[in-house]
Amino acid sequence: MRLNAPFSLPEKTVEYFPILWYTSVKPINGAGAILPGGRTDGMNIFVCIKQVPATNKVQVDEKTGVLKRGGVASKMNPYDLYALETALRLKEAHGGRVTVGTMGPPQAQAIIREAYMMGADEGYVFSDRRLGGADVLATSYTLSQAIRSVGDFDLILCGRQTTDGDTAQVGPAIAEHMGIPHAAWVSRLTVRGDGVDAEQQLQDVIETVHIPFPCLITVEQDIYMPRLPSLKTARQIRDKEIHIQGLDSFLDTDESHYGLSGSPTQVERIFPPETDREHEVWTGPDSADRLREQLRKWKFI
Repeated sequence: MRLNAPFSLPEKTVEYFPILWYTSVKPINGAGAILPGGRTDGMNIFVCIKQVPATNKVQVDEKTGVLKRGGVASKMNPYDLYALETALRLKEAHGGRVTVGTMGPPQAQAIIREAYMMGADEGYVFSDRRLGGADVLATSYTLSQAIRSVGDFDLILCGRQTTDGDTAQVGPAIAEHMGIPHAAWVSRLTVRGDGVDAEQQLQDVIETVHIPFPCLITVEQDIYMPRLPSLKTARQIRDKEIHIQGLDSFLDTDESHYGLSGSPTQVERIFPPETDREHEVWTGPDSADRLREQLRKWKFI
């Protein structure tokens, strides 16, 4: 990768927040949430979702290193389904609202509709040509600005990663831009007091942290089984509004902070893996013997 000059990286990129660490906490399910400002109207949750290709056979623009998504079947990022399900269960337990948002082209409205069918209350598509071609830093900054433009949230949920980028960095980077505490790889989440108890599956240990509101959590795929979209709900939300917003709705409207111009890194070259496969078709009564002999040559038997 190479760095672009227009966007300088900050000298300090990590901030430490007052997170309490536990080794054997047994949270009480259903404990009431103490929300910022003493609010009692339920949790205000934002879920970041993304539309990704439904196939791994996607062409890449050799000049920009960006996936060519035109004409390719798309779906909601599978990991985001777990984040959305987590938000809906928290809403059912504690009340409140679930807002979903995605950064992408206008056709990304399809996954907002899917989120509505699962039970989301409000949805936003942040779509603007000036946002295209963003790397992790520019994407996370864009989403942080987009979330701020929508409102204040107690909890922001993201899937662990996306299936097209696979960086698993955007969620935590959003939190850093917003200056709020965060936890990743969370497989269990319980509201308790002024925040949440988050169980993280790390490489060698399982740790539980208590994080105060507002905060951001990225969830693992084993946290909950996502529900299926409801046909009954589909009829009810047929005409439900999807909000479309662009860069001009953000607090920071400096175009140099977004898209390719706001990306300090660019991929030099990206290409599909080369395949070297040989095919043989055997017919006749001796096919089984030939297969056995070939497997012996390959030392499989």
